[in-house]
Amino acid sequence: MSFVNKLGDDALKMIRNLPRLTLGNLRRNKGAKQFNERGRGNYGGRTHGCGQKGSKARQNYMPLGYETGNNPFYKRFPHEPYYRGIESRRQSLLQLQKFIDTNRIDPSKPIDLATLCNTGLYTFDPLLNHYGVHLTHEGAENFKAKLNIEVQWTTEPVIAAIERNGGTITTAFFDIHSLHALKNPSMFFSRGEPIPLRFKPPQDAILYYNVRFLFPGEPIPLRFKPPQDAILYYTSPENRGYLSDPDQVSWQRFALAQKYGYTLPAIEQDPDFEMLTRRKDPRQIFYGLEPGWVVNVIEKTIFKPKDEELIEYYKS
Repeated sequence: MSFVNKLGDDALKMIRNLPRLTLGNLRRNKGAKQFNERGRGNYGGRTHGCGQKGSKARQNYMPLGYETGNNPFYKRFPHEPYYRGIESRRQSLLQLQKFIDTNRIDPSKPIDLATLCNTGLYTFDPLLNHYGVHLTHEGAENFKAKLNIEVQWTTEPVIAAIERNGGTITTAFFDIHSLHALKNPSMFFSRGEPIPLRFKPPQDAILYYNVRFLFPGEPIPLRFKPPQDAILYYTSPENRGYLSDPDQVSWQRFALAQKYGYTLPAIEQDPDFEMLTRRKDPRQIFYGLEPGWVVNVIEKTIFKPKDEELIEYYKS
């Protein structure tokens, strides 16, 4: 038994004295064949399995779903691009507040579509059937400015956010010719053209629209016909339409304040009352400029028509 124990002790002693096997002392067996290959690509070599020249040799693989040629599927079929606005380009209250905070917009003056385009950060394209600005409610809880603004489309929360601060808002429709002038006023004035008339539906068309359910066969006689829902929208005091009754607008301001639970500021006692109540005529495009006038940008003068026929036309 003592002999067995002695053998075990000798074995442990020998293991303690032997060198340890590590990555630093690993070696091939003597006489083993060694292959010196480059460790890239298939079998190494000159082109390492990627051919000669071309995108494959340069490891320039096309992304998944990419289609070569000059007529891929997304150009082959007509469609409406998803990134283009529909009817009205959106503008949020958050962005509007940023324009005011960065002095891009002066809240002491009336704000309209031309004011937003002059910031350089908002644009629209009438050729893509954009009819102005759609003011959205994003940032309504942080909107603190008091202003008089004219937009083309908005919602009830936006109206409440503006009137809560003592401001006023108007929704107005512009035809394509008026939108081209509002998009870039300086370019329009530099052409030396008279300011065009801003078309609106006549009063008989509004009456026909309101009673069209009683006379479904009667057409709507419009000289310039906006969308069917636009006539009802811009004659509604709830939407602050520019064709609505001002007395009904005052009542709707009070009703909206009761609905949202805020105290309606008395704009009659506001020092900016004149600015807050300033409105465009239904035929007017620019503030302070009448249809038919010609603006000379270089000499900073205004030419007004004197012919009776022209005066009657632009006032009709």
